[in-house]
Amino acid sequence: MELSDYGMSRERGFLSHYEIDEIALPSLFAEVKQAAGNLSGLLSTGRVRHWLDQLADPGLEEWAREAAEEEVRTAMVHYSFLVQAYVWGELAPPARLPANLARPMVAIADRLGQAPLLPYSAYVLDNWSRLDKSGPITLDNIYMVQNFLGGDDENWFVMIHVAIEAEAGVLLDNAARLITVAKQGDEVEAERLLIEMHEAWERIYAHFARMGERCDPYIYFNRVRPYIHGWANNPALGEGLVYDGIDRFEGRPQAYRGQTGSQSSIVPTMDALFQVGHSDDPLKSFLDELHHYRPVPHRRFIEDVGAQSTLREFVSQSGVQSLKDAFNACLEQTARFRTRHLEYAASYINKQAGKIPGNDPDVGTGGTPFMKYLKKHRDENRAQLV
Repeated sequence: MELSDYGMSRERGFLSHYEIDEIALPSLFAEVKQAAGNLSGLLSTGRVRHWLDQLADPGLEEWAREAAEEEVRTAMVHYSFLVQAYVWGELAPPARLPANLARPMVAIADRLGQAPLLPYSAYVLDNWSRLDKSGPITLDNIYMVQNFLGGDDENWFVMIHVAIEAEAGVLLDNAARLITVAKQGDEVEAERLLIEMHEAWERIYAHFARMGERCDPYIYFNRVRPYIHGWANNPALGEGLVYDGIDRFEGRPQAYRGQTGSQSSIVPTMDALFQVGHSDDPLKSFLDELHHYRPVPHRRFIEDVGAQSTLREFVSQSGVQSLKDAFNACLEQTARFRTRHLEYAASYINKQAGKIPGNDPDVGTGGTPFMKYLKKHRDENRAQLV
């Protein structure tokens, strides 16, 4: 396996191989780019739908089928933010998404094989750039390009995820190498690669631990999180959202899952590599469903790792204790990462939601009761050492 076969690299992992500020969209996007660039201003008026209703439908169907992938993914970022703002930018959500937004959103999503709303890939993976193009992808050299309201808390939330994804490139590259090494029976190289992964996990964990420095839980819950919800399992939208002008939907409401860090492909790749299984529960079903919200090449990478990995069997049969220790240390790192996720879910969502009468504090942005099952998945992860 080679990361380049999936549009990935050791340096960037699942992050875009380009930077969004370097992609020039054609002139038919001028009006959309202007609205997206001033989205915080439109939201602050309190009548963002009034302004977005005035956008023309640029007729993107043919362009979306033929344009370069980098351009389509850039368009996905801007349009998906406009769609989310239209739905969640006023006090009560609408029952319908107007055709001037629905048609281009669906055309772009169809080309990419994703759902027509904001995915993690458009929120994080494709929505960043370096300030110094000769410098590294680090927190002191990156910024979030497309915003909702903007501000330090929103920027930092996305920047932390970008930094984590960049650091994870080592995990993904080593995962691909370990598949080959395990089949070759090379215990020395397998141990070296696992130790290197453990070191990368330490750097990832250090980034994750910095979330609270500039992203306040109250601000996140009330000023960042509202815009990234989807249409599924959301009482405010009933059965979902009607996409006007899309013949194949036949006027039926569409219930798509909201953007969530659980759409990141890092942990699922590690589960596939280490052959960690989870028993059936609502969160497992939810995560299985989220797999289809990922970019197609990322789905394929996870599936190929899972189909080809013999690492667990190789390590289990080895008589080298230090190799088993290195395997277990990496497995513990994913459990530790899940624990940190659980802690953030408690402080940034559960605790904040509990302050609102009638709100279910256990339901995440994707629309599932996460607290109970995050603990279960963490414990299952930890129980599968060799």
